[in-house]
This record gives sequence, C-alpha cells and structure tokens, in this order.
Amino acid sequence: MKIGIDIRLIGKKRTGDEAVIFNLVKNLARLGAKHEFVLFTDSNDKKALEEIAGRLGIFGQENFRIVSLPAQNRFAWNFWTLPQYLRKNPVDVYHTQYITPLFVPKKIKIVTIVHDISFNFFPQFIRFSDWFFLKMLIPLSLQRADKIIGVSEFTRSEIIRFYKIAPEKVGFIYNSVDDEFLTDALSREKLDQVKSRYSLPEKFILYIGTLQPRKNIPHLIEAFARIKDRVGGVKLVIAGNPQAHNFDKRIRKAISENKLENNVQLPGFIDERDKQAVFRLAHVLVLPSLYEGFGIPLLEAMSQKVPALASDIPSLKEIGQSGALYFNTSSTEDLAEKLYDICMNNGLRQELMTSGSLRASFFSWENSARKMLAIYEKL
Repeated sequence: MKIGIDIRLIGKKRTGDEAVIFNLVKNLARLGAKHEFVLFTDSNDKKALEEIAGRLGIFGQENFRIVSLPAQNRFAWNFWTLPQYLRKNPVDVYHTQYITPLFVPKKIKIVTIVHDISFNFFPQFIRFSDWFFLKMLIPLSLQRADKIIGVSEFTRSEIIRFYKIAPEKVGFIYNSVDDEFLTDALSREKLDQVKSRYSLPEKFILYIGTLQPRKNIPHLIEAFARIKDRVGGVKLVIAGNPQAHNFDKRIRKAISENKLENNVQLPGFIDERDKQAVFRLAHVLVLPSLYEGFGIPLLEAMSQKVPALASDIPSLKEIGQSGALYFNTSSTEDLAEKLYDICMNNGLRQELMTSGSLRASFFSWENSARKMLAIYEKL
C-alpha cells in the first residue's frame, strides 16, 4: 500500500493536534510495516524538514519520504495543490485531520482525525470567519471521509450524535504521551536549565496548552486569587503562545483586575523538548477547560506524578478516571477550594500521584499507531 499522511502541523507550535500527528508518524516508522509512507507538508524549508525527519526517526527508511507542496495558503493547499498532486501521484489511503481534500479521486480512501467539535457548542469563543468555515466544511469532510477517528469515546459519540453519522464509520484511538515522558532520565542540570529558560518560580501551579477562551483560564485566575495568600507563596504559571490564533484577551484582564501581576507568569510557548522538565518542576497541574476531546496535558501530568485538578467534563473524566481530582466548572468556589486542597493536602497529593501514574500507564502511542495501521489496512 501507499499511505499519504498530512504532516503540515509538525513544527507549527499547535500543541495537541501537532503532538498527535507527530507521535503517530514516529511510531508508525518504528513498527516496521512494509507499506510506503508519503508525508505531505506545505513547507519547503530544507533545514526544517531535515530536523522533522530526524525527530520522526525516518532517516534511512526507504519506505518513508517527505513531499513538499508549497501553496499560497491552507485553503489553496487543501483544495488545489494537494488534489492536483494526488491525481498524478495517487495513494491508496490519505490521512489528515478535520478538513479532508474534497477533489481527489474516489478510489483514494480518506481517514480524518477529529479532536473535538467544540465550535458547535461554544461558537462565541471563536471568530465568526472560523466558525463559518468549520460549519461549512466539517460536514462535507466527514461525508467524504471513509473513516473518522475521534480521540476518545466521548468525541466519537459527539460526532455520531451531532452529525448523524453511521456509528460503524466512526472509531476512536486514544492519544498518549511522548516517549520522553516515559523515562526517568532527567538530570538536575536539565531541570535547572528549563527553569531558567522560562523564568519559572520555585513552586507553581501549571496550566499548559492553547490559550483559547474555551480553556476557561480566567476562571482559574479568579479561583487562584481567592487562595493565593493561603498556599505559601505558590504562583500560577500559564504556559502557551499569547500570539497564537484566538488568544483569550480576558486572561490579561483577569490578572490585572485581581492584582496578580506578581503572582501569575506567562512564559509563552513551551518547546516539546522542555515539556517533561516543566511538568516535573510543577507542584500541580490544572486543566479548567469547558470542553475537550481528550486533554493530553492531563495525561502528561499523571505520567510525571504531578497531582492534577481538572474540570468535571466527560472527556477529562474518561481519560483521568481516579487519577485526577475534578471540580464543578460552574463554581469558582469549588475550584478554589479544591485548588487549595491539592496544593496543601499531602495525603491527597500522594494518593493522586500514585493513582495518576497507574492510569497513565494504560496509554501508549505504539498501541495507537498499531490501531491506526490496522485501519489503513482494512480500508
């Protein structure tokens, strides 16, 4: 078989969806399958592509190659550049995320990963142009796809329910954590370097991810303001790219209104190679999202034995189970009190560290890659 995979997100600092495609491809390369894999990107930066190939571990593997297809923008790439290439150089299966190319030969089987469909339930949190684009193209994309993959049972059920799609067409494959998170080989020197690089405080509560409005970060800031004088100098670190698309401007407003300029830090985007160290340095992880399809930071924290507090939404409870503590998203008081408890109650912290580590061991990118490969082969 010839399998095409859209890797445009790799290197784009897109956190979750970038991590998923990177780790799937990296682990597909390790499985030793004899199929031909064609990795499509819109970048023609030779140095960057060589770095990506090195990180994926595909140097010297003759059945893996990167094809660069530059285009004016992502729409032109998806609806003209890529289809033109595939008409002349067809693959058996093409794998992408969300938006599928609509103008490719029907004999090419298409797999698409859908991380979440939050835009249907929180349209007020995204730009109208983005919402319109997604409302128009997602239904067409799901109709064209031969197989749709959610990242949790919750996401699968949401796709089936909202878009009225036949259940047999929709599956799910869990995300996991990067291989580096599974090793204890993290030196004190590395920890000190990362702490210095991002100017991290001695003791901190960590949020890490995109800074979109549905992530509910102002709610976390308000809860932290209520307990900051009771937690012994613990600060709040909100890690993510403030220049990224759809940044929640209410974050800076909440910091200012609660006079937390000296207690809240925004270190910016955390490089994937530094993430494990940042988690190891954290006292607590908080994931206050109103909607998630999976929630990789929750799994990352549990894998590093960092006590985790998450919103009590279905996807996060599915992933974390008894390995995390949960709060009511409609109550700032509940979040504040549980944030205090998870910071100060050593018995609770130890319990969560043990149960979280056990739960994290259930997930594996290798298993996820094997399941994805089986889907390609079945198609």
